[in-house]
Formats: sequence, C-alpha cells, structure tokens
Amino acid sequence: MSLFASNALIAQQQEVELWDEVPGSIADENYTEEQQFDGEEIRGYGKVTNPTLTIFTPEAGTANGTAVVICPGGGYSHLAINKEGYKLGAWFAEQGVTGFVLKYRLPHDRIMQDKSIGPLQDAQRAIRYVRQHAGDYGIDASKVGIMGFSAGGHLASTASTHYAGAVYTSTEGVSARPDFAVLIYPVISMQSGITHQGSRDNLLGKKTTQAEVYNTSGEYQVTPETPMTFLVHATDDGAVPVENSIRYYLALKDAGVPTEMHLYEDGGHGFGMGRTATANSWPEALTLWMQKHGLVSE
Repeated sequence: MSLFASNALIAQQQEVELWDEVPGSIADENYTEEQQFDGEEIRGYGKVTNPTLTIFTPEAGTANGTAVVICPGGGYSHLAINKEGYKLGAWFAEQGVTGFVLKYRLPHDRIMQDKSIGPLQDAQRAIRYVRQHAGDYGIDASKVGIMGFSAGGHLASTASTHYAGAVYTSTEGVSARPDFAVLIYPVISMQSGITHQGSRDNLLGKKTTQAEVYNTSGEYQVTPETPMTFLVHATDDGAVPVENSIRYYLALKDAGVPTEMHLYEDGGHGFGMGRTATANSWPEALTLWMQKHGLVSE
C-alpha cells in the first residue's frame, strides 16, 4: 500500500526535499528517522533529520492561488503527520488551496548545533520555497499562509513573529513572512504554568533563561506586522491550556492585527479536523474566514 494511501487523501501529491544542505546540522549515523503506523497507514514520524514538503495540489483548473504550509504537532518529539498534516493537505486541495505539509526537524542536540532554531529554519525555508516556486504551482505569492497544530502551532506562531530573524543564510530573495496564520490548539507561551512543558523542554532544554523563554513566547512577540490569524482551542484542553490562544488573541487585538478566535466547550487536545465534540465545526468556520479575506472563493 502507498505511504499516503487513505480515502481521505485524494489530492495529487509529491514530496520534495526542503534543503540542498541542511543548515546547522550535525551528522550522526546512529540517529535515524522513525515511521509510526496505524495498520498500513502512516500516522507520524520521529527523529526527523531530512525535512521535506509533501505537496497537495488541487485538481486541474481549480487552484485559486492560495497556499498553506502545514506544521503537524507532536510536542516537538514526533509529528502527527496524518491527522494534522496529510488530511489537511487533501482538505485544502478540495477548496482550491495548495497544501504543503512540512515534515520539519525535531529539536535534538545530537543533530543540531542549535536545536532552539532548527524547526524555525525549516518553517522559514518552507515559506520561501513556496514563494520561490509560486509560478510552478499557480500560487499568488501574496497568499502564502502557515498553519500549525499544538507544538506545530508554536512553530507557526514563531514563524509569524520571527520571520525577519536570520536563523539561516537566506539566498532565496523572497520574504519568509506568512500572509496569514491558522493556529489549532497551539502552544504559544513558554512561560511556566501555561506552556506545554514537554514542548518547552524539547525545544529549549530543561535549563533555560528567562530571555529565551520570552523570545519564544508568541504573546510577547506580536507587532502590527504580524499576519492576520485564525485561532481554535477547546476550553477543556488538558494538555495545552486554552490561555495560550487567549493570550495570543489579545496580543493580536491590541496590535491591531485582524484576528478571529473560536473557543469550544469541549474537544480536549489533538482533535485534528474533528471528533465527537463541539470543536468539530472549526473547519467550516475556517472556510468562512478564508472567504472573508479572499483566500478561497464562496
């Protein structure tokens, strides 16, 4: 069976390597990528060392010019790449949006000179790759967004606030700033008491400075130039407190950035595109928001 075999994955797909040479990498032949399966269907990845983009292209004649880089979650320890990646890529393609599922490197001292910026290097490169190849995929370079779930939401919000940070030597000649962001039950803050501790430990280590915590807490990094943002969270999320989204929403609001937030009574954490909970309705709400901003047609 194909790696991507699933009746949910009906869009055309191709996988491309993100880098010719991965920046800041440390070679370790004993550190090898792990695949996780549900039966014969890929569920996720661990120990990612070679980042890729899996591209879901709309059917011929249906592309509307919008693109989204999708960052799966997994606490910066693994990637839930099917339910928070491939399924979204296929769903976007059905709406004429080209989806780019980012298999980003997971921070680890064995393979990275600076693990705190490794994922952000991949996210910046992914956005620039999409803009570089906009003509190849029928994409409007001014409609390139980023989406993230859980720790992938932290990565997407970091890409939204640190897009000007020189975390690698860029030669692409295009901006890494997303034009919009979609954050689903995101980790935003690295502050104790609100953060997801596993994500913080994996990204920053168990010993970190207050300056590092502040720099990687999205609620403190918002400016009027931060891209417009759509937020989703469940009130009963027991893994990533709903206050993460609330703080980011308030920071966006105070900075005058267009933002919309949907807080649901139940859903817990990790509900992906939906399960039996009030949070099931967020994909429809996102479609309406994207219509409002001219990212998909009505």
